[in-house]
Amino acid sequence: MTGQAALAMTSFAFVMAFTPGPNNIMLTASGVNFGFTRSLPHIFGIEVGFIALLAACALGLGLLFAAYPAAQIALKAAGTLYMLWLAWKVATAANSGEAGVAPRPLTFAQAFAFQWINPKAVVACLGAVALFLPADWAHVDLALLLLVFAVATILATWPGRVSARR
Repeated sequence: MTGQAALAMTSFAFVMAFTPGPNNIMLTASGVNFGFTRSLPHIFGIEVGFIALLAACALGLGLLFAAYPAAQIALKAAGTLYMLWLAWKVATAANSGEAGVAPRPLTFAQAFAFQWINPKAVVACLGAVALFLPADWAHVDLALLLLVFAVATILATWPGRVSARR
């Protein structure tokens, strides 16, 4: 990979990681409501889930979407329904939780799984693979792509982005 391509990939990764999206919004809310320490499973779930999604896209998930357009529609529908459900939960949330149920941050597994229906994450991964992995990519190309996106994701989800008020 040329230096120019590496710079483009790094810029793309940082723009995708730091611009507003479901992960950024949910982590900000989690940090404000639960503090940094209680939001750690959520943070790690995003990081590991996103990198797993990126690796899956590089290893052929993108081909599934190309071969079966209905899979794209299913992903869009699932992502839309989940986002609407989250919006409803935020809009109707009481200060102390629902009917005596104490609110809690997302778990590692919930945050990990969310990456697979997060429209921004899927588009970022498919775009990164299409743009930055050559057709004859080697393991080193994939490793570099995963490393750059891992660093960008860690920096976007780490303490400066998640409030440590509690």
